[in-house]
Formats: sequence, C-alpha cells, structure tokens
Amino acid sequence: MPFDKLYHVYILSNKANTVVYIGVTGDLMRRLWEHRNDVADEFTKRYRVHKLVYYESTTDAQTAIDREKQLKKWRRAKKNELIESVNPAWKDLAADWFT
Repeated sequence: MPFDKLYHVYILSNKANTVVYIGVTGDLMRRLWEHRNDVADEFTKRYRVHKLVYYESTTDAQTAIDREKQLKKWRRAKKNELIESVNPAWKDLAADWFT
C-alpha cells in the first residue's frame, strides 16, 4: 500500500567507523538531520556519529522497536557483519540526501 507509514531501524557510525549508534524513527530524513546538526542526543554529538551506514524499514512500529532492541544486544562483530552485508565500504548511505 503506497500510503503506509514506514518505520526505520538505522545504524550510524563516525568517520573512522569505530563507534556505532542504533536508533529507530518514523522519519529517517528528519532524524538524520537532527543527528548531523547535533540536536538529536548527547551520544551522537559527543562521538560525532553522523554517517548512515545501514537501515531497514517496516510498516509496523512494534516490529521496528523490537528489531532495534535485538540489534543493540548484538556483539560489535555481528553488527559489523550486518553493515558489511549491504555496505561493505561503510559509505554514508545518505551522503546526497541533504545537498
């Protein structure tokens, strides 16, 4: 259905890919803007975690929340594997969203 609301689970990283942040949102573009402008939260501001390296979408809010919780429990190596399965170079997937 074209008018279903989407919920996104996303992973951000810093420039050196040494820190990851996992979040969930109903408006990915707005939330990325908040992170990149350091108005989202202290963790992403402190560690300059602004690069979108992974995201997935669903039409069910609870599914997105559950997935976020699941990913947050994973060891770092497993998170890296997930990211690299779709983004092996850890490129910023939203690099041209705000130009």
